[in-house]
Amino acid sequence: MKFDEITGNDALKRTLVSMVDSGRVPHAMLLYENDGCGAVALALAFLQYLNCRHRAGGEPCGECPSCRQMSKLIHPDVHFVFPVNKSAKVSEDKPTSDSFLTWWRALVLSNPYFCEEDLQEALGIEGKKGEIALGEAKSIISKMSLTAVEDGYKAVLCYLPERMNPTAANKLLKLVEEPPEKTVFVFVTHAPEKMMQTVFSRCQSMRVLPLTKEEASRVRGEERRNEEFFSLVSSLLDAVARRDLLSALEAGEAAAALPSRERQKAFCAYLSACIRRIFLLGQNQKALAGVLPEETAFYEVASSRFGTSFCMKISLRILLSLKP
Repeated sequence: MKFDEITGNDALKRTLVSMVDSGRVPHAMLLYENDGCGAVALALAFLQYLNCRHRAGGEPCGECPSCRQMSKLIHPDVHFVFPVNKSAKVSEDKPTSDSFLTWWRALVLSNPYFCEEDLQEALGIEGKKGEIALGEAKSIISKMSLTAVEDGYKAVLCYLPERMNPTAANKLLKLVEEPPEKTVFVFVTHAPEKMMQTVFSRCQSMRVLPLTKEEASRVRGEERRNEEFFSLVSSLLDAVARRDLLSALEAGEAAAALPSRERQKAFCAYLSACIRRIFLLGQNQKALAGVLPEETAFYEVASSRFGTSFCMKISLRILLSLKP
């Protein structure tokens, strides 16, 4: 993966390149994205550039052994961690990310802008809560204790560290805080506030900006689903603001009629993100809200109609609805 193959976030790309060129690579990095906005692609481009033997002009060469291995996600010193659960695709009672590497590679290579829902489907764990458990932490510690196979950095790309249970996070803490020389952790999160703070505080955090509708449609063909969700959210919030209970009920029934539990959960996550943006705009935190230019008018009106207490109450109800 090269940086020029990634849509948007040009300033962040320059920052990542500068880290490598200057030799000031943090031992732990946190990329915070909205679901499916390309943080995994950026992390892969960064790691490929970091270990490339002939990088030039802010890009990896794409031809050296390290680049060829990264292009297939088989670099022996780059390890992947992501939430898993029992699945018909593997036989282990307590599977780890290594159990699902075949499906992980296929998904990332075909669509580096994948969403969490796509990953669950690829791993065969739809309807289950994925987790990064203690066995995963032990595996990472074991791998990082070994000498690098190639003459470069050892790396761990951890997708959704907020799904790491406390036991695993505490087990990894010392390694993240004081890793061996030329070792880097890259965490990709959708909810940094849900991470173990002891791990979060050790990371250098960087925001991956949301894609525009056009960019999202081009790189992951998501425009139709987001338009459907946005229409439902708009109808629901408008009905609530007007105290039109019948219309609110109709919007709720439309959401409940989405064709699968995963789609319903995705809608709840989308609604939660919308409420978060409304809340942040109400607190004059536009830079943190991550509102797309074409949706600014909607969110500004919504933030004027709904107060802080409403946002907190509805967010709590959404979180409760997502519990298994």
